[in-house]
Amino acid sequence: MTHSEVSGQMIKWTVELGEYDIEYKLRVAIKKQALSDFLSEMVQPDEEEVWRVFVDEASSLAGCGVGVVVITPLGEKIKLALRIDSSVTKNEAEYEAVLAGIRAAREVGASQIIFYSDSQLITQQIKSVYEAKNDMMLKYLQLIKAQSEIFVDWSIEQIPREENEEADALVKMAASLSKVNTWEVLHVSR
Repeated sequence: MTHSEVSGQMIKWTVELGEYDIEYKLRVAIKKQALSDFLSEMVQPDEEEVWRVFVDEASSLAGCGVGVVVITPLGEKIKLALRIDSSVTKNEAEYEAVLAGIRAAREVGASQIIFYSDSQLITQQIKSVYEAKNDMMLKYLQLIKAQSEIFVDWSIEQIPREENEEADALVKMAASLSKVNTWEVLHVSR
């Protein structure tokens, strides 16, 4: 992208997001416990209810962006946009998005979750419909299975891109950030 294209995108996002009073402050580092405490104060889970988690990704040579939208059983939304500064493939970035969704759901204490992703390959590999032949994909699958064991019940479903617009918008914001050494939380809302 050229400098003028990037500037145009930033102006567009500023106009679109201006109504939400979002104030971005660069964080040198965010402690995992601080994010965990904040999220657990926001929502108190009901163990009988199903939570929905929408995930999406964008990857490039500069790094990848991950968008996660957690919807509580009451319809409240927790939105996270994360940037991961490492070289990953598109499929690896999709797995990173699912892992971020698992971490977010775990942090708020959800026990019954349905994950939604627009990636057919990743959803079908997690469901064991497709076989993961790449060593890296196998490692991601093992990590997802291990981290999701704390949930009482969870599943993942593929959805059309049009139904994943909120997570996609968060991904675009995260991917546009300048390179940093840690994840940056851009937006958390109810």
